Amino acid sequence: MQRFSEGDRVRIDIPDETDPDHQEYHGEHGQIVAVLSDNADSLTGDERDARLYRVAFDSGGTADFRWRDLRPPLDDSPNA
Repeated sequence: MQRFSEGDRVRIDIPDETDPDHQEYHGEHGQIVAVLSDNADSLTGDERDARLYRVAFDSGGTADFRWRDLRPPLDDSPNA
């Protein structure tokens, strides 16, 4: 089951401060602009890991994330 879809607004949630992406992305908001597939689920055993979500940030730029790093936005406004 896919939790997020193209067009959804999301917030990046990477609580582990030792994660290399924490500083750059934690707390950022944006919109999912593409849902990509790969075979990471064959390594983890979790079918949710077969999807990457490409997020276009409100502040500019894009990056790809797994389901575990995405949450609903804190606020529905595009400037959350």
